[in-house]
Amino acid sequence: MQDVIIIGAGFSGICMGIKLKEAGIENFLILESADSVGGTWRENDYPGCACDIPSHLYSFSFEQSSDWSRMFPPQQEIWDYLRHCVDKYGLATHLRLNSNVDQAMFDEDAACWRLTLDDGQSFTGKALVSGMGALNRPAYPDIPGLSEFSGTSFHSARWDHGYDFEGKTVAVIGTGASAIQFVPQIADKVKQLLLFQRTPPWVVPKPDRLFPSWERRLYRHLPFARLLFRNLIYWRQEVRGIGFTIDPRLMGHAKRVALKHLEKQVADPTLREKLTPNYTIGCKRILISSDYYPALQKDNVSLNTSGIKCVTEDAVIDGDGREHKVDAIVLGTGFRATDPITPTRLLGIGGRDLSDNWRDGPEAFLGISVAGFPNLFLLVGPNTGLGHNSIIFMIEAQVRYTIKMLRKMFEQGVRAVDVKAESQDQFNRDIQRSLAKTVWQSGCKSWYQTEDGKNSSLWPGATFTYWARTLKPDYRHYDFTEQR
Repeated sequence: MQDVIIIGAGFSGICMGIKLKEAGIENFLILESADSVGGTWRENDYPGCACDIPSHLYSFSFEQSSDWSRMFPPQQEIWDYLRHCVDKYGLATHLRLNSNVDQAMFDEDAACWRLTLDDGQSFTGKALVSGMGALNRPAYPDIPGLSEFSGTSFHSARWDHGYDFEGKTVAVIGTGASAIQFVPQIADKVKQLLLFQRTPPWVVPKPDRLFPSWERRLYRHLPFARLLFRNLIYWRQEVRGIGFTIDPRLMGHAKRVALKHLEKQVADPTLREKLTPNYTIGCKRILISSDYYPALQKDNVSLNTSGIKCVTEDAVIDGDGREHKVDAIVLGTGFRATDPITPTRLLGIGGRDLSDNWRDGPEAFLGISVAGFPNLFLLVGPNTGLGHNSIIFMIEAQVRYTIKMLRKMFEQGVRAVDVKAESQDQFNRDIQRSLAKTVWQSGCKSWYQTEDGKNSSLWPGATFTYWARTLKPDYRHYDFTEQR
């Protein structure tokens, strides 16, 4: 039996593994469904894929790098960084790739989690840590006829690198964070690109730049300078979050920046009107790009805002009934971020299915513990995502909290630890009350929300407040079962 089993080898699972070893807990296993570590940054490898958080902050505080090539790290560098972390901290011996967990069930009599893989293998652990992220399960649009399309069709998170775009007519559906990165990359290759936009995003300039060799040497030889740079980025992002979390009226400056960017880059007033959002900036994720608007003005690119009626064998029929013959369809339609943990079934006390528990939207105490699911710890759980800062900061806070809970279990003879339902309920009432005042609940529909509008994704405050709340577990919120 393992002391701890971790599901997923993205940022969360890797961080958890490193900190378990640091805490002297060596009897653990990381189960990863794919053939490599990396999570989101393995799955999303479309052209132009990069992070929208600066590289020195989008990395572990305990494993800072001086070798980032640019301010906003491209996908390949982040993936390389995670594999470097696995090698440096000796996680390979704890890692099992191609191990897809079909079901995890809590055994009440033995006070342990029993996991079954889709190939029939089974594992047992005293504690279970979910490092299954939200941005690796593609959301496919419900468009009539899409499955009947005879050409090439794929989601941006399942990019077909073997497809030759040269001379092809391509429809792109969606204008979110992925699409604004890959559209400029394929626009020059295709014969014609038809971009179908449902809602225009707010876009601000991308202050990207290469790090010159002298700057990288400076950070390598003067770690304090690198730390200072990282801290400056953190506080700059945090200050920007005031408008998101305290008063949406404070988003006026960001709106002016975005409108000026649009006006500067798009001369045609008709196109500019189509690209101007009608919702409060920040309600949906603000996107950063300096090449998206120019790509839309190429002679071979057209923007369609009439919607999509259906897809036929060889065409997209827009909302006005016009037929657009296409060779390929690329879906930039995002992820199922608010779905319960799928496809893995998590069964708690009495066989309770976590998906049933979360039918009205995911909830957890501090985004980490779920009542009725003892010895289970979630990383990047409900309401711990961010709209303004680095999720790695939140992951480290959650991992630190979980390590302290695990040490109490193992060092004090605790068989099972389960958060109290009243503590979880009160926490989530407070969260939703706080969220009601944020820009994310100002009227738009976003991937942060469930179908009925509940925001189960984001933390409604400063990241340092979450850090403070998770610094030391308050054991009064938990029920502990001692060893027999």
